[in-house]
Amino acid sequence: MNMNTINAMSVQLHPDYATNRDLPRSIEAIAQSFKLDPRIPALVPGFDAPFFQAGLAGYSDAPMRLIARQHGCPFTVTEALLDRTLINGGKGRAREDPDLLAEECGTGSLEENVPADHDESIALNDNGGKNKFRGGDHPIAGQIMGTFPDEMAKGAALLAKMNYDVIDVNFACPVKKVKKRNRGGHFLTAPDDAIDVLRAVREAVPAEIPTTVKMRRGWDDSPEMADNFERVFESAYELGYAWATVHCRTVEQRYLGPGRWEALTELVERHPDKLIFGSGDIWQVQDIFAMLELTGVKGIAVARGCIGNPWIFRQARQLMAGEHPEAPTLDEQRQVLLDHFDLSMKLHGEQPAARMMRKFGIKFAAHHPKGDDVRLEFIRCKTMEDWEGVIGRHYGP
Repeated sequence: MNMNTINAMSVQLHPDYATNRDLPRSIEAIAQSFKLDPRIPALVPGFDAPFFQAGLAGYSDAPMRLIARQHGCPFTVTEALLDRTLINGGKGRAREDPDLLAEECGTGSLEENVPADHDESIALNDNGGKNKFRGGDHPIAGQIMGTFPDEMAKGAALLAKMNYDVIDVNFACPVKKVKKRNRGGHFLTAPDDAIDVLRAVREAVPAEIPTTVKMRRGWDDSPEMADNFERVFESAYELGYAWATVHCRTVEQRYLGPGRWEALTELVERHPDKLIFGSGDIWQVQDIFAMLELTGVKGIAVARGCIGNPWIFRQARQLMAGEHPEAPTLDEQRQVLLDHFDLSMKLHGEQPAARMMRKFGIKFAAHHPKGDDVRLEFIRCKTMEDWEGVIGRHYGP
């Protein structure tokens, strides 16, 4: 592989398009020379590398986050938590908005996303591996989504009381039904409303807890929406937000086609003094350092590229240390699969965990020499015995 040219992947692990990104120097040189902006660990102690696990609808519950932390991820973000769910104590989630919460946007439940502290992480992994997740799930951002400033403020204040290290506002979710409910990426069509929400959340959260915002680069590519984005983006920093994470696709684009890294480059050039993180088309470890080099953002949100691939964080640290990024061995894959299922079962129960882990299994299978066969077997898993059977047949004793 020529690391000077990065092929950007699409929504799938096997892309249906490719965009060549020519780099002025090697990935190895970029990684080894990169210096983390000191403002990041100053704001969030422990956030010690220029990458993190993004909030992932339907995926980034505590087990996934703990597995990522085990493999070198310095910072994680929950799924988007609906403000009304928080205000109502996590009860009645499906009744409040079932299609949005359970199907399309994957808005997480309170119990699945509470950060695991030192004791909780040991309790989740009390089967002979008590030191594996020592340190738990911190630092972590609780991501909130909603409609009205007062409800968003109440929800954010509750997250702050629940021991989250950062409160992140979601202005990025591209699901069509979010527009109907005036949530997520819809706010980029209504900058005054967006600014009201940002102000309310910042005022509700204690000053010592950073607030951040996740955005897409616009609702669409029209000049009007570009102006809207700029208003919301600049207002966030004026109101005291620590950083914005900007996805390089528009809301209308959803997850289709390649993202425009150039939009991130232009944004950084317009705002060279601001902490800006980038997101979009990060599928392999080389993409992390390519985006850092080509756009000038200070950190990278790794989203779908880390589903079934926690090793991307280890590989990134290896590159920064001047080492070769190692692919996971079968033994390592086996252990992570077992650990992830065990954590998921402790949190969700056996049957829900089996359903949850099917979608992880098909992503983990991409690392296996017989990936297609393994993927099909994971799809058919319904119980813990099914899961262990696939591992036993394909990953050794």
